[in-house]
Amino acid sequence: MAKCESCGNDYDKTFEIRTSTQTYVFDCFECAINFLAPVCPHCDCKIIGHGVEENGRVYCCAHCANHSGAPLVKERA
Repeated sequence: MAKCESCGNDYDKTFEIRTSTQTYVFDCFECAINFLAPVCPHCDCKIIGHGVEENGRVYCCAHCANHSGAPLVKERA
């Protein structure tokens, strides 16, 4: 059994997520999201989808990007 990186649960059905530099072990998608998902710098929510990006900062949506001084991000093109 392996331990979940997020909650520490010992579980026989863990899975791995690999990035270019590291391998993580989780027992569920909820733990993986809470541990790995970036956080919007405006509203502090976890960015689970694609998000939007301007000048190297990732936001959950165009609204948050605009309120944080990223005027180039639009809701629709």
